[in-house]
Amino acid sequence: MDLSSNEIIAIASDHAGFGLKQVLDQKIRSYGFGVLNLGPLDESSVDYPVYAGRLASSLITGEAARGVAICGTGVGMSIVLNRTPGVRAAVCSSPDVAELARRHNDANILVLGARVMEERVALQCLDIFFETSFEGGRHARRVGLIDNSDNSNI
Repeated sequence: MDLSSNEIIAIASDHAGFGLKQVLDQKIRSYGFGVLNLGPLDESSVDYPVYAGRLASSLITGEAARGVAICGTGVGMSIVLNRTPGVRAAVCSSPDVAELARRHNDANILVLGARVMEERVALQCLDIFFETSFEGGRHARRVGLIDNSDNSNI
């Protein structure tokens, strides 16, 4: 793992991702990380932008080192999350994508689609996301461009 075991990982979902969130919460705890579960608390219908906003805030304030978001496809959560400067949320559909999101993009939030992937694949993506370090090098310049809040040099 490229994080220390005392790090806090934030996790949030919508109602579609609630069941998978519960599974991933336990897996994250098994790594030795603390978990900041930002909700929801059950499968009742909720508005995913609220939970994505909570997750983005937890990273920006330093309350959490990384995050995991789950909704039906991953797309809705990622759209909301990536509106926050400093957040690099990657929708990952396979372990290979999760690895490249960390290695090349320094993604700090893993986004998964509960309705479009098997639980076993989601767990593989989670493992890889936390095992993989940012490669830096030529990718560091690109991540810097992503994080430039006004994007004036793109």
